[in-house]
Amino acid sequence: MGLGKLLVLVLGLAAVAFSVRLALTGTAGRDTSAHSAPRRQLDNVREKAKDLERQNQNAADDLARRVGEQ
Repeated sequence: MGLGKLLVLVLGLAAVAFSVRLALTGTAGRDTSAHSAPRRQLDNVREKAKDLERQNQNAADDLARRVGEQ
């Protein structure tokens, strides 16, 4: 097998792989929506956890203030 045939084979396989990837993902570039959805969900969970911690701390402070007043 000559170098020319090997080069044509490699370029043909690359073209087929690119067309299959394009057909499956629908984009030629990187599909970032699949990676950003879990990150968004994690950010939402972290934000909710901080909010719950803040609410619990406020409730504990209110309770301590009421007990201190009595």
